[in-house]
Amino acid sequence: MRKQEIDHILTSMIDAQKDVSDLNFTVGKPMQVESSGELISIDITPKFEALTPFQTEIMALNLINQEHRLTETLLREGSCDLSYSLPGKARFRVNIFARSGNYSIVLRRLETKVPTIDGLDLPEVFYKIAMERNGIVLVTGATGTGKSTSLAAMLEYINENKSVHIVTLEDPIEYQHPHKKATFNQRELGIDFDSFVNGLRAALRQAPKVILVGEMRDRDSIEIALSAAETGHLVVSTLHTIDAGSTINRILGMFPKEEENQIRIRLADTIRWIVCQRLLPKADGGRIASFEILGTNLRVRDIILNGESDDKTFYEIMQAGKPFGMITFDDFIVDLYSKSLISEETAISYASRKGVVGRGIDTVKSSRGEKTTDIEDLEIDRGYARKRNKS
Repeated sequence: MRKQEIDHILTSMIDAQKDVSDLNFTVGKPMQVESSGELISIDITPKFEALTPFQTEIMALNLINQEHRLTETLLREGSCDLSYSLPGKARFRVNIFARSGNYSIVLRRLETKVPTIDGLDLPEVFYKIAMERNGIVLVTGATGTGKSTSLAAMLEYINENKSVHIVTLEDPIEYQHPHKKATFNQRELGIDFDSFVNGLRAALRQAPKVILVGEMRDRDSIEIALSAAETGHLVVSTLHTIDAGSTINRILGMFPKEEENQIRIRLADTIRWIVCQRLLPKADGGRIASFEILGTNLRVRDIILNGESDDKTFYEIMQAGKPFGMITFDDFIVDLYSKSLISEETAISYASRKGVVGRGIDTVKSSRGEKTTDIEDLEIDRGYARKRNKS
C-alpha cells in the first residue's frame, strides 16, 4: 500500500461526516469515524464490508513507515504512538495496538489552528491560571475530553502576553505553536527524547520558565515535576482522573506509604490549580465541555496536608470558592442547563452528586415558572383526625 492510497482512504473518511474527531480501523468492522461522540460506519470506494487482519496490519505497517523504534515498541509493549500528516488537510495522533493477535488503529484528528481561551469559550479563570509564575497546574479527565486542547489554549495566551522560554514534552506534538512573545521549543517523544522522565530532567537544564509535560505517567515524572515547580518553574500537565479530590489521591498513590507525608507537604506548596474536564452531549447536537476547577488557598493546603474529612472537603471548598474562579462539576452542569445547552436527562446522568444537580434544576425551573414535579391534585385529608377519634 502506497502513501497515496493511505492518504486517499483517510481523506475519504474525514470528508464522509461533519466534525470527525477519530478514525477507527478494527478487524471485523468496516472503517468507522467518530462524530459528536458516536461511531459511524463509512462507505468508501473500494468498499470494505469488514476489515481483515491482513488489511489492518498492512495499514499499521505503512503508518509506522519502517520506523524500527516504533516496531520494537509495538512488539514489546503491544501498542505504540506516532503522528501522521495529510499535507494541507489534517494531522493525526495515531495509536496502533494488538488485540487477540490482530492489530487495531485509532487516529485522533488534531486541529491545525492553535486554540485560544476565548475561541474555546473556556471559563474566565483560565486567563488567571495562565498567568501563574510557578507551581503545578493539572488538567485532568478521561481520554478525549479535550485536556490537551485546553492546555494549548493556555500556552497560546502565555505566548501572546509573556516573553518567556516554553519547553513542551509531547507524545506526539498536537499543536504547532508559532513564536510570538514567547519562544517555543516543542519536543516529541521517541524523536527528540526517549521518556518523559529523561525529557523533563533535561528540560531543567534548558532554562525554561514554563514546562508542558504531555502526561504525568509515573512516580519519577511527578517527582521531577515537583522539583521543577519548587525551583520556580511553571509546570503544566495532564492526568487521567475524574475530579479534583481523586487527582490528589492518584498522585499520593504513586508513592510508598512512608513517603506520603513528605509528598503531601510538597504538593501543598506547589499545586496551584486542578482543572477537571468532561464532555457532555449538547441539546442541539454536538458536545460541550463542563469543568470542575480547584484553586489553592489555606483551606485547600490544609486538606492536601491532612486529607479530607466530613467537615472539610474539596467539594465544599469549590462551592464556596465561586468568587475566586472555583466551581464544581455539578454547579457548572446546572449553569449549562439554565442556558438550555444540555437536557435535564444529560445534566442528571453526568452529575457527581445527583441530588445537588436535581435541586439546582428545580430552582431553574421555578425561576422559569415551570413545574418541578409530576405529582398533581394533592389535597389535605381533613377528615383524617375525625376518623381516628371515632375509632
